[in-house]
Amino acid sequence: MGQIGKRPRVRVSMPLVLAVLGGLLIGTGSGTSLARYVAASTVGGNTVTTAARFDVTPPSIAGSVIAKASGTGLYLAGQIKASGAFYVYANVTDTGGGASGVATVTANVSTVKTSATAVVLVGGSFSVGGVVYNYRSASQVATATVAQSYSYGITAVDNAGNSATDGSFTARVNTTRPGAADIQTTNGGTAGRPDAGDTIAFSYTEQIDPESILAGWTGASTAITVRFTNSSNNDSVAVWNGANSAQLPVGSVVLNGNFVSANTVFAGTMMQSGMTITVSLGTMSSGAPLTYPTARNMVWTPSATATDAAGNACSTSSRTESGTSDVDF
Repeated sequence: MGQIGKRPRVRVSMPLVLAVLGGLLIGTGSGTSLARYVAASTVGGNTVTTAARFDVTPPSIAGSVIAKASGTGLYLAGQIKASGAFYVYANVTDTGGGASGVATVTANVSTVKTSATAVVLVGGSFSVGGVVYNYRSASQVATATVAQSYSYGITAVDNAGNSATDGSFTARVNTTRPGAADIQTTNGGTAGRPDAGDTIAFSYTEQIDPESILAGWTGASTAITVRFTNSSNNDSVAVWNGANSAQLPVGSVVLNGNFVSANTVFAGTMMQSGMTITVSLGTMSSGAPLTYPTARNMVWTPSATATDAAGNACSTSSRTESGTSDVDF
């Protein structure tokens, strides 16, 4: 008769035993033991323990940027100023079979801040330069140094101990203040008369962070208001927000001519292309424009509220319209 109630023997090959024991003793080679990755199942009354799926793939570092942390302008990235506050941003994910999730993200920015070899980045959603990053550091302060480019690195470690480092990122320390380079107008209607279609181009010595001009502005065409102030033969013009409730820090322009007989207001648009902000006149809402056919050169005085990518405040030194005197507007 066969033996009743006796469980069948489970044969296990010696190579498999050695492989499992080796894994238990020395781990996976990435700092994690196979003992952490096991699954149990019951087969014919026997409990069988097998190695489960485990994470052997390091996190992916998709990008990083450094951007100023102070001031109102946060759109442009990649530059900081000497002794200026800055954030480090990064995009890090942990994917693939058995992904264990991101454990830590750190930045080695010791090239711009002394001893900052492992600055911690925390998870979240952070938008800068039109890109959304999922990790950001606390505010850091750069050392006082001359303007030049620096490299820095991001290290990410997952919960299984896998690590990845990318040291190919760069940042520029910029110590130079932007300033006025030139101002010009173009005629879109009657020559010498402010009217719809006319433009005013404000050119800086470097690109201005658009958010330092108008909160949330990316440089794309946006509604603004253009105000001409009557002052006999020395009228002036300034740019205000679309609601006509606050002057924007583009600065002010003295026209050196008589272009309006009363304060005059136009709806308009503003857009940025590289180092130039162009204001276009639209429909006039009030006022009394005049035709002033005499050639004159305008004078533009910028605002220090405007900043560059590093957060350097714009110089307020005035700039006279370049070229031969001509009829404006």
